[in-house]
Amino acid sequence: MSSIDSFFESVRLPSIPELAHSLIQTLKDEDAGVDAVSDLIARDPAIAAKLLQLANSAQFGLPRGVGSIEDAIAMVGMNKVRTLALGACLSGSFTRIAGLDTQVFWKTSMACAGYAEWLAHQVGVDAPMAWLTGMMLRLGEVLIAQAEPRTLLEIEKMPQAPGMRWQRERQLIGFTEGQITAELARRWNFPMQMVQALQRSADPLVDQAYSRLGAIVHLAGLLADTPNAGPEHVKDLPSDVLSALSLDADWMRAHFPSNADFIDAS
Repeated sequence: MSSIDSFFESVRLPSIPELAHSLIQTLKDEDAGVDAVSDLIARDPAIAAKLLQLANSAQFGLPRGVGSIEDAIAMVGMNKVRTLALGACLSGSFTRIAGLDTQVFWKTSMACAGYAEWLAHQVGVDAPMAWLTGMMLRLGEVLIAQAEPRTLLEIEKMPQAPGMRWQRERQLIGFTEGQITAELARRWNFPMQMVQALQRSADPLVDQAYSRLGAIVHLAGLLADTPNAGPEHVKDLPSDVLSALSLDADWMRAHFPSNADFIDAS
């Protein structure tokens, strides 16, 4: 493929619910209030029910049950509820992925989201946005499956060390899944901060315009691709990216999260 545009000419863009489009607009609207967001979510009973199920799950550890979207926003936070709703919308739009193990695909995506949120909290980046960006990282691979199904098999072959999938994608089609997802996010009108982070997720320090969110997603993607990731794997992360984010390796080892704690909105 000679360009991202030519790649996108060979695929059919996934459709996402109207709710997702509306929620994307609120991501860019600093004045979007609780009532506006809760009203949007309430219009989609399936997503509303999923949100209440998530809010009442053990992962949030709330002191009491949540019975309404307004309660969920009050107890979990509007940004988290909004990004969880978007995550549920997007995962519902990619239910069948030819050539990919769907269970592994979404498990990895949720792990990437969880690690991104964990790191974002530590470095002062918007954590819900980091969660959503991390969750979206591999969506570009869904379009590769559509455009180049045989190439996807080569990309997915084993063994596959953390980061190797990005290398294979660049060698075989000229782009990484993150770059493809970035263009998809741009066409869906996501905030430019997310688009830029996805664009730079494989090589966060190469581009002149450094993206802290892109660096976070880079680390999160590597950890998500590490089988049974634990504190002992912090040493394998690129030191220059850790340094750029002012992340302390000792802190990471001491506070390394469990995959079981990550929220699955799929």
